[in-house]
Formats: sequence, C-alpha cells, structure tokens
Amino acid sequence: MVSVQRTPTLSYVVLPEGARRGSVFTVHETGAPGPPKPRLLDRVRAALRIRHYSRRTEKAYVAWILRYILFHGKRHPVEMGAPELSRFLSSLAVDRKVAASTQNQALSALLFLYREVLEIDLPWLDDVVRAKRPQRLPIVLTREEVRAALQPLEGVPRLMAHLLYGAGLRLLECCRLRVQDVDFASNQIVVRTGKGEKDRVIMLPAVVKADLARHLEGVREQHGRDLQYGAGWVELPNALGRKYPNAGREWMWQWVFPATRLYVDRDTRQRRRHHLHESVLQRVVKGAVRRAGIAKRATPHTLRHSFATHLLEDGYDIRTVQELLGHRDVTTTQIYTHVLNRGPAGVRSPADRLFNA
Repeated sequence: MVSVQRTPTLSYVVLPEGARRGSVFTVHETGAPGPPKPRLLDRVRAALRIRHYSRRTEKAYVAWILRYILFHGKRHPVEMGAPELSRFLSSLAVDRKVAASTQNQALSALLFLYREVLEIDLPWLDDVVRAKRPQRLPIVLTREEVRAALQPLEGVPRLMAHLLYGAGLRLLECCRLRVQDVDFASNQIVVRTGKGEKDRVIMLPAVVKADLARHLEGVREQHGRDLQYGAGWVELPNALGRKYPNAGREWMWQWVFPATRLYVDRDTRQRRRHHLHESVLQRVVKGAVRRAGIAKRATPHTLRHSFATHLLEDGYDIRTVQELLGHRDVTTTQIYTHVLNRGPAGVRSPADRLFNA
C-alpha cells in the first residue's frame, strides 16, 4: 500500500515507477503555480515606503503589528476586530504600564495595518479612544547650568552639543547634517527633511564656527582616505542615487559628523560611512550633567528646550522662535512661556512681603 502525504491546495499524486509499499509521496497541484503572495509584514513595509514614512516609523510600526499578532496567539489580523484590539491596548496600559504616547503609537500602527494594508473599512476603528497625553513642562537648564555642563566637553561631542543649544537643533537633525547644509559665508545651517519632512534655515552660532571649520577639514581628509581604499560612499536621500550614480562619493553629500567605522550596504555592496550614532551624544551629555552636579534629568533635547526658553527671555518674538524650532503650530512653542521667570517665579510671595518687611 502506498501512503500519500497531502498538503493544502494540492490535488494529485505522481507515483514513480517501481514504487514500494509504505512509500510517502508529495501531492502536486494541477494548476500552474502563481507568484508567491508577499507576507503580511512585507506588505506593511511596502505600504510605508510608498507613503515615504521614515525608517524609524517603519521599524516601530512593524514591531507593534508583530507584537499584536503574537499577543493573540499568531492569529491573522483579518480574523480579529475591536475586542482583540482593545484587549491589546489595555494590556499595554495595565500590564506593561506604557506611556500614553507609546500606546498611541501602537494604535497608529494598527490603524495603518487595517486601513492602508488590509484595506478593511471597519467602523469600530473610529470609536477606538486614544490615550490622553498628559501636559508636561519641559526640563530647562539655566544659562549657568548649560555652561557648567558643556564647558568640560571636548572634540565632536562638544561641537554637537553647542549646535543643539546654540541653534535649537534636534538630536537627529544634528547627526544628519551634511557638508552642503553648513553655509559659513551666510552663517546659516539648512535643516533638510526635519520633523514632518520640513526644511528650515537656522543660525550658525559664531562660537562654534572656527572649530566646526577645522573639524570639517579633518573629515575631508578622512573622506579622501576612504576614496583611496574604494570606500567613501554615503547614503543618499530617496532615489537620488539612481539619478546620480556617483553622487554618493561627492564631498558635499558627506556627513558633517561621520561614524568612526565603515559598513557594507547589503543592497549596493558599497563601503559606506554612516553618521555618528545619536547614543554617543546622549551618553556624553548625561555624564556631563551628572558631573556638573545638576539635579535635573537632562538629555540632549533639554539643550533645545533651553535654547527656546533663553531666546524668549531675551525678548525675541514667539513667532521667530517657532520658525527657528520648526514647530508647525505656535501653541507648541507657547509651552516655553510657562517656564520663563516672568511666570510664577516673577511673582513675589506674600510671605516674603510679610516677614521681610
């Protein structure tokens, strides 16, 4: 007797000549095989890239969708609905105790999955309640605290920290600066594709101008050595590399703050140099604040908050500060008015008037 091992969607058996009893054979399809259907997460990645979402957003969305599927025992999202989504989000808040912003990011990922990838129009998605983010005042350093934290820094971290405080850059905006973005003649820096895919122009602080110029001379020498060893490539935005195949080795496209090591791109096999990883400056700033004895949970982004607050203290118009920071709405910038000395700290306590009279 010949036993047949059947698999789903397979329909007939081809027995070779001289088959023995007990032999196991695979069942074959009668129809012509079609192209393999992309896996769900690959479809999610493709949909995100078509809409020009950032790589960080792509990574986060894919991770949340995978966690959602694993949370429900690897069930396909098509088989699930509002109860499963609510249970997952509730578990994040109750069991994992995540922040409201994290819970909203998970919800955004799942909304994208159902609406843009699976193309399922489910009315219950409109009724899902997003967690309300609490209003938090930003941590701001005084001018003396900024000086105490930044003065001991040296080298590349010193330059980057001064740009964060002196120009109000976000951490990744600083890491992703390219040589052509720094205009020494006009004392300006162009921030390309910042948050919200917006470009903006900011000032180049005079205090770092000479040091930054010397730093770029060293970077140019390093780039020249990379070219001699067959490297010198850099990642280009969008499809610019296909339009200009050699642009990735040009000086103007190089990172202002390149990484110390080369890597080989898996698609192009080019030997490239990435920009300095943001965790380098995060560690340096955290250590500098601790050594300065500052009792505040300061990060590199705190320097941006301090930049905005100190400009408002100097009397600059809030619209000017909004433009420099790249905020879409002025209400985002207005939060810095709550930490000015003209707020509660500018009001004299009645106890001071009573006991110091």
